[in-house]
Amino acid sequence: MPAKNPSAEPQAGRPHVPGYGIPKNIKGVLPWSFVQERVSKAQNYWICTSSRDARPHAVPTWGVWVDGAVCFGGSPDTRWARNLAANPAVAVHLESGSEVVILEGTVERITDAKDPLATRVADAYEAKYKMRHPPPFWMLRPQVAFAWSKFPKDATRWKLI
Repeated sequence: MPAKNPSAEPQAGRPHVPGYGIPKNIKGVLPWSFVQERVSKAQNYWICTSSRDARPHAVPTWGVWVDGAVCFGGSPDTRWARNLAANPAVAVHLESGSEVVILEGTVERITDAKDPLATRVADAYEAKYKMRHPPPFWMLRPQVAFAWSKFPKDATRWKLI
């Protein structure tokens, strides 16, 4: 189960990408605030899913960062929503290929308007997009995150579980 304390600073390390010159030590890794700032401010998030038969699918969507989770919604009839219903494993990444943030884990479907997260998510959508987004929506509390701005020098990996 992913960590649920959004204020806790996860331990930074290095991703394992042999042959790309990623430093062996943690000198120069990015702070967790690099991820939080970019995910909070992002207009669009790329949601990467796979179907039951492992066909990949990627699509941009709106979302918000609330309590250490990316929350996003859409029609249950979309391919990506059907994929998540069948296989909740997901990768979410931002648009930049220069200031990279990639979040991975398993989503949870929030359907209850009385869920404590529902009001915070609707408020965050309203502040960001000038519209409210009530449940249902998907929530990803990342289990692992990757980020860099000067690859390979500052390539960083966080394990959040």
